[in-house]
Amino acid sequence: MVRDSRLGVSRQQILSFRRQVGALDERLPRGRSSLHRAAWAGLQDSVPYAALHSIHARMQETGPTTWDDPSLVQTWGPRYSVYVVAARDLPVFTLGRMPDNPASRRTSEDLAARLSDLLAGRSVAYSEAGRALGEHPNRLRHAAVSGTVLIRWEGSGKPTIRTVPPPDIDPDEARLELARRYLHVFGPARAETFAEWAGIAERSGVATFEALSDSLTPVTTPVGDAWILSNDEQTIRDSPPSPALSRLLPSGDAYYLLQGAQREILIPDQQRRHLLWTPRAWPGALLVAGEIVGTWRRAKCKLTIQTWSHLNDKTKSAIEEEAISMPIPNVEDPPIIHWTN
Repeated sequence: MVRDSRLGVSRQQILSFRRQVGALDERLPRGRSSLHRAAWAGLQDSVPYAALHSIHARMQETGPTTWDDPSLVQTWGPRYSVYVVAARDLPVFTLGRMPDNPASRRTSEDLAARLSDLLAGRSVAYSEAGRALGEHPNRLRHAAVSGTVLIRWEGSGKPTIRTVPPPDIDPDEARLELARRYLHVFGPARAETFAEWAGIAERSGVATFEALSDSLTPVTTPVGDAWILSNDEQTIRDSPPSPALSRLLPSGDAYYLLQGAQREILIPDQQRRHLLWTPRAWPGALLVAGEIVGTWRRAKCKLTIQTWSHLNDKTKSAIEEEAISMPIPNVEDPPIIHWTN
């Protein structure tokens, strides 16, 4: 993928582009098309209700059961993490990660076939399925790349598991679409970061970007060379819309599900990066006027917000309104908000 020149893009252009394509500047109207857009790169759901809160940050009138809309399904997606994705996109986020290594591929396909025969349309606890197959339950995650495995996990207890018919799509096509989704939501990006996000071999990520080369535009960012989808060039060049005053993004939200140098663009201050991307479960990110200015954590009805700088009363009121509007299944009382510096 050799080009004569590269488009230079600034930090502000990148952040504005990611907020815009991620529907974080203005909420989308309630509806299945909006859910599809909110889940364009999948909704990581490894922390209870994270997918629901990611939807809430992007769509109007999000309620406690919105994540359970029939247009959405739950599976083990990129990096074998729990994900909520559009039902029609299940092959993209599963089959698109099928191992290229023949032996690994056979292992995943064999496990998926055995699981399908065992369940025969039933939904059971994944620990029960694992025992019946003589496998550690966590190994069942490897069957998900077949595109036939769905799970149900509501944040407590162990997930249940069921199987669906195999998708009618070539794995290579699914991989290409997965890369397009990644570039649209996380771009500008490199093949190596795509591979890390997807949980595939780096050489597979490079080969995928090579296959997409005719639809990519090279760019130069503050942290090095990268690529965007050519169809996204005008959006990244356009004058940015006004950012929303406040959004509460959950742990693992796509806006900051970044690695390496990509994190430097989002948060230039190294000490603050350590506060967001912690060694264990990440806190949520506090997004104010287009910049991450703190973190938040929830424990039942208590919401603790840690700010990295002074916020005026108007901004704090907007944040509290966001917190109160966040839907939490089986919890009717408004959150008790605790501010820390």
